[in-house]
Amino acid sequence: MSETVSRKEIIDQAEKLAKLIAQSKEVEFFKQAEQQIKKNQKVQNLINAIKFKQKQAVHAEHYDKNKALQDFEKSLDELNRELDEIPVVQEFKQSQVEVNDLLQMMTNIISNKVTDEIILSTGGDPLSGQTGGDNPITCTVPPNK
Repeated sequence: MSETVSRKEIIDQAEKLAKLIAQSKEVEFFKQAEQQIKKNQKVQNLINAIKFKQKQAVHAEHYDKNKALQDFEKSLDELNRELDEIPVVQEFKQSQVEVNDLLQMMTNIISNKVTDEIILSTGGDPLSGQTGGDNPITCTVPPNK
């Protein structure tokens, strides 16, 4: 049987993995793209305009000003479209996708590996996804009365 590890050991290893991910090219590109966004005055002006219009839309919705709300929403769509057309914004959004993909991939790898290790440690077959053991019925729950 394999050696068990403590929760602290697992957390320590997770922190090491987090540091590795933070040093990845995907995260580095994300940080650079974020800095470019912060330095770009046109982007900042559009972001501020969007925030202002969002506040106006919330107020219009609160006071049941449907026509004004529609106008604000149309304006917000135009501002967001204009923002999305800026290359540095496109790069930033792409870098977000890449970092999220990396994190999702790591989550899937960990989940799959834990499942496989459980199956293997019980003498099961990872290809079928079945754990091992003498009894094919793993648990019977009596019906509620």
